[in-house]
Amino acid sequence: MSFIPLDRFRSASVTGPDPSPVSRPRLPSWFKVQARTGPDYLDVQQTMERLKLHTICEEAGCPNRWECWNARTATFLILGDICTRRCHYCSVETGRPRSLDKDEPGRVAEAIQALNLRHAVITSVNRDELPDGGAWVFAETIRQTRRLNPACTIEVLIPDFEGNEEALATVCAEKPEILNHNIETVRRLFPSIRPQGKYQRSIELLAKAKQQGMKTKSGLIVGMGETLDEAREVMRDLRAVDCDIMTIGQYLQPTRDHLPVARFYDPSEFALLKEEGFAMGFTHVESGPLVRSSYHAEQQVSSS
Repeated sequence: MSFIPLDRFRSASVTGPDPSPVSRPRLPSWFKVQARTGPDYLDVQQTMERLKLHTICEEAGCPNRWECWNARTATFLILGDICTRRCHYCSVETGRPRSLDKDEPGRVAEAIQALNLRHAVITSVNRDELPDGGAWVFAETIRQTRRLNPACTIEVLIPDFEGNEEALATVCAEKPEILNHNIETVRRLFPSIRPQGKYQRSIELLAKAKQQGMKTKSGLIVGMGETLDEAREVMRDLRAVDCDIMTIGQYLQPTRDHLPVARFYDPSEFALLKEEGFAMGFTHVESGPLVRSSYHAEQQVSSS
């Protein structure tokens, strides 16, 4: 998921339906993040800098970065930091990616070893210009991580690989503990919010991953114009393909050029969706305003 630190959210402005700038809605009182650094935070930061690695925490401006890094957890962003797609909620840079860095998997494994991680989450930008969408790099990163860190569990958050079943099989063959692919938004809004993706293609990817023995996971961002019933429809669609784990979090507008927030969900609505998710059969549901795709990810490995 793609968000900005909350202290930057309040003071920015967006362009409304007409050309005149309008102020963004003020954040509700329950959005409070303590931005603090400590020795563990600095160790994570310095390790990433030393090994020339990217994190989605930084590229997407996740508001949980301080909490997670102080707990010595981070989500690695592989395949570079430039995405070939332009989703209207995401702040990761779009453009022509640089050449493939074939040494990156080894450096990720080295960082996981240096940080003594028990669980690693590895995601990527979209690399639609590559024949396999970067699947080989995912697989090699899992292999290198297991070689240096045999006790570390692994979650991969993959793109849709444009429906390439061989690419998906390449990743699944390495048997990560969790295979995540985020649906992000509801069926009705998908074409306008994720124009280079397809709702049904994402659902089918999760179905095929499950058929290959994966524990599957997906995430939904709310507040982009969907209704509660549409959010529930997504949850039902995910359960129809036996998706195991779900995350639900509040959308925050990264910049004035991105999709405005349609509304802020109340914490009670997140609690309701969590309760309904468990009733539908998800083994683990993280649902709350500040929940992001890899939030409390280590706790989800053992959910059955």
